[in-house]
Amino acid sequence: MNQSQREHIATVLACVSDNAQHLARLQHDQTIRDSWQRCVESHGLDPSRMQAAHILPWQALREHREHLEEFRRIARHGLSMLYQQIAPAGYVVLLTDAQGVTVDYLGDDSAEISLRRAGLFLGAQWSEAWAGTCAVGTALATGKALTVHHNDHFDATHIALSCSAVPLFDPQGQLNAILDISALTSPQPKSGQQLALQIAQMHAHQIENAWFGHRHRTDWVLKLSPSSPFVEVSPDYLIAFDARGRVIGHNHRAQRMLEQELGIDAPLPHCRSTLLGMPIEQLFNTSIDSLPDWLASANGRQGTLERVNSGERLYVTAVQPARRPERPAITTPAALPAPLAALTGGDPALQQQLQRAARLLSAPLHLVVQGETGSGKEYFARAFHQSSPRSGQPFIAVNCAAIPATLIESVLFGHLPGSFSGAGSKARRGLIQEADGGTLFLDEIGDMPLEMQTRLLRVLAEQEVLPVGASRPIPVDIRVISASHHLLDQLVEQGRFRADLFWRLQGARITLPALRNRRDLDWLIDNMLADKARLSVAARQCLHQHGWPGNLRELSNALDYAVAMAEGNIIDAGDLPDGIGITAPVTLVQESPTEVQALPDEGQQLVALLRAARWNHSAVARQLGISRMTLYRRMQRYGIQSPNTQPA
Repeated sequence: MNQSQREHIATVLACVSDNAQHLARLQHDQTIRDSWQRCVESHGLDPSRMQAAHILPWQALREHREHLEEFRRIARHGLSMLYQQIAPAGYVVLLTDAQGVTVDYLGDDSAEISLRRAGLFLGAQWSEAWAGTCAVGTALATGKALTVHHNDHFDATHIALSCSAVPLFDPQGQLNAILDISALTSPQPKSGQQLALQIAQMHAHQIENAWFGHRHRTDWVLKLSPSSPFVEVSPDYLIAFDARGRVIGHNHRAQRMLEQELGIDAPLPHCRSTLLGMPIEQLFNTSIDSLPDWLASANGRQGTLERVNSGERLYVTAVQPARRPERPAITTPAALPAPLAALTGGDPALQQQLQRAARLLSAPLHLVVQGETGSGKEYFARAFHQSSPRSGQPFIAVNCAAIPATLIESVLFGHLPGSFSGAGSKARRGLIQEADGGTLFLDEIGDMPLEMQTRLLRVLAEQEVLPVGASRPIPVDIRVISASHHLLDQLVEQGRFRADLFWRLQGARITLPALRNRRDLDWLIDNMLADKARLSVAARQCLHQHGWPGNLRELSNALDYAVAMAEGNIIDAGDLPDGIGITAPVTLVQESPTEVQALPDEGQQLVALLRAARWNHSAVARQLGISRMTLYRRMQRYGIQSPNTQPA
């Protein structure tokens, strides 16, 4: 740690402790000081602890990239044009998702080592909760474009950097991504970065408009601008309407203009626009039937529209819907069966997985369901079973991690009387036989002992089960859906899971998104609450800010707790469980930052839950829906030691 870093740490500590004498000398603006305060109070960061950049492993990064795949494809040209413009000045271009993970990157290959060490690289995590005050994280938190220059950063590790970030919003008004340009060093003062920020904003506007045009190419669109020459080539405002003349999308500039016109408060960055669904007559002195009049080729002249409240005129051009491409009937997505459709409120990633699953309902394949703990793997398995031709037969769910290793054989395969000590005087059908004709759901199959994996392989290969103590096998007809928060192919590489069983089980793979990546959080909240209570704006904001390491299970528990604590039928922020709305970085009390980052994702999520519960093992086990013994086994697997436990 050098002298400038020590001085910076002292400055941040004085600021967050409200040292009035020191605050008077601060040159940092209020946005930076507010962010420093969030870093300490909301995210639990320590300004005296310098942390290395956090780069996600490839498997985790791939999930983030896949979620923005189509958007990245549309944005790529704009990113390339921006990089060509700023590369001579030593800048790199980062595109992050709404969680602050860098999903696209353009930089100098010759400086790769330095850029990676600084976190200016693909896979870097730049949320405030991880990195403290930084351009990406603070833009995510505020929804505003800004520059974080040198000692504006919270973490002294980053004070050499100069970064400018601009939020990218989708046509529904939700923050979709962040465009960032950063330099390892910059001798200029912060005021000298204003041009860099303006360049980033210009390209961000172009990328937003390109994404808007892609999403609404089959809808009526109005292009509007205060200036006549720019309305065609570079319009300020874009608004899309459905056939009834109601708003179904807009770019961010149009949203801000209309909210100001109508006196509407801007929503939170991650919430949908309140303008959606408004009729065109409420915004402009025109109707949906008049839109053809504004077509560029309709009369050879540009028209103007008056805004309803202010009367201000804007130059306008209309774009009529493009004809939807004709596709063979076989490629048209069919309506999801009701049990599968009930799992989503329109999240694109989950919708895609459910459409794939629907095509497999009648296929003679076993399924592997991947997803973090609490992401709804058993809900999916039940819905898949209920949608399949086996729906009238049994659905048997087995948690392989919750059954003691000494009993799992008899529980799964059954036993004859007296076949082992404690077997009893009566034969017992195993759960595999109970599932005959239906579906067997094996949850946490990655925790199944290797010797049991061998026996399960025989069941799948021979379609028969041999109870303990029996000499004659019993035919069974089952479909197996396996689930694990582990990546089973990695367990195979580590020798902890049989490769031949893995390929038997994985006839198809379904991956469920984590709750923090889903876009239907409001739908989930409202469905879980039903008519029990309503959320205040502050409470809903806290739920949106939370990282949900326990996923759907944690959300359900949090809402049940809030309903019980609320006075009346309105849930306020104070009624939520402690820690909701706080996305703390995952750190081990007794481990170094490097060791923490070396943990797999599921290990980091487990540490986050334990820390939030102040290492109360029983509380975390209840939250995850597992036994304490299973929790201890997972802690042992990842080398997680409670700070309350003294070493022998």
